[in-house]
Amino acid sequence: MTPQNNKPLRVAIVGPCSSGKSTLIPALKQAGYDARHVAQEHSYVPDMWQKITKPDILIYLDVDYQNARARRPHIDGGPQRLADQHKRLAHARQHCDYYLDTSNLSPEEVQKKVLQFLQDFTQSNK
Repeated sequence: MTPQNNKPLRVAIVGPCSSGKSTLIPALKQAGYDARHVAQEHSYVPDMWQKITKPDILIYLDVDYQNARARRPHIDGGPQRLADQHKRLAHARQHCDYYLDTSNLSPEEVQKKVLQFLQDFTQSNK
């Protein structure tokens, strides 16, 4: 919750495909956050995440090619696809409040780390 108005923090989640966005968002919503996926990895508008979501917090989840491929073997495009997504996400990466490489983390570990960050953020902004 934001300390000023008791509204849930609006949290935008960005990252390349298979980084864990879709798995994380329901957990954040369940914890009371207004969590939203921004399909920035598919957009050529660098600051789309700002324009569409207007988040209080921007979280960037990342993943390396090997783990992305293991998580979704049916979707490929080679390492170039991931590199292209990283280019589209560069602005968001520069402006994120929290960056997390999920490559070697379980979904539960990702959730725990992000929720801890959000709790710390909320406490420090009271």
